[in-house]
Amino acid sequence: MKPLMLHGHDRALTQIKYNREGDLLFSCAKDSHPNVWYSINGERLGTFEGHGGAVWCIDVDWDTSKVMTGSADNTCRLWDCSTGVQLEQFDTRSAVRTCGFSYSGQLLMYTTDSTMGQKCEMRIYDSRDSAQIKNNEPMMVLPMPASKVTSAVWGPLDQTVISGHENGNIIQWDMKEGEMVHKVLDHSKQINDIQFSKDMTMFITASKDNTAKLFDTQTLTHKKTYKTERPVNSAAVSPLKPHVILGGGQEAMDVTTTSTRIGKFDARLFNLIFAEEFGRIKGHFGPINTVAFQPDGRGYSSGGEDGYIRLHQFDSQYFEFDIEY
Repeated sequence: MKPLMLHGHDRALTQIKYNREGDLLFSCAKDSHPNVWYSINGERLGTFEGHGGAVWCIDVDWDTSKVMTGSADNTCRLWDCSTGVQLEQFDTRSAVRTCGFSYSGQLLMYTTDSTMGQKCEMRIYDSRDSAQIKNNEPMMVLPMPASKVTSAVWGPLDQTVISGHENGNIIQWDMKEGEMVHKVLDHSKQINDIQFSKDMTMFITASKDNTAKLFDTQTLTHKKTYKTERPVNSAAVSPLKPHVILGGGQEAMDVTTTSTRIGKFDARLFNLIFAEEFGRIKGHFGPINTVAFQPDGRGYSSGGEDGYIRLHQFDSQYFEFDIEY
């Protein structure tokens, strides 16, 4: 399994996202230039120019017509995917940490950091209401509890948003009422990433407490735990097989003092049901910050602190492999 190495970022990757068909891969990093790539050959299709700081999050809507990015330059921006032209800019009072399109692509969400005396809040917009977007007047503003949001995703049918927090809380918000529905504290440290299974009945969380955990989407019931010896920065559920992949490694600031062997910068594959590790994939020269499965499940990508994206296609042995039970 020889990966394609994509090098279009000067600094550490923060998030990668496939579009629904899986032919395009979107990436953002601590440099200010989000990129889009062809996933089949790793060719760079273009760059979204305009941000003036680290870009923390990126999302693409279901028909790949618009892209949304959130940055430390205190803006969230909306782009035309085919031309790379900026459509809208939402100015905020602090850095934008997470952003996302709802499943229908008609609602937008972003959250801001609690820095410089500003409170952490979640803002919701309706993309069909042009006046609302032009005047930067959200249809809903949800003030977040004591701990800031570090990861957030839309739930099924545009009805809920699930947010992960710095203190390990996972909270489900009702988008009709603008209220908290469920709140669980199964992680002891910051949640770095939340990703859904293909049918959105489950989601997986990656945390600094060295674990990834699987939850039920409706009730936030904790189902499984995947343990490692290093902080987990990102985790994804395979759409094809009962597998999950975890990316992480030692804290970025300690990396210079250890070799890659000790730093444990491998992507790790676990069985979804038995929570047993069955494979590791080496390659990155620093912690893996973000992982994503291809929508067809035949490969995955990872983005690391080293500024590289590695595009993997699974070998035939992977599809033949099954844990005996």
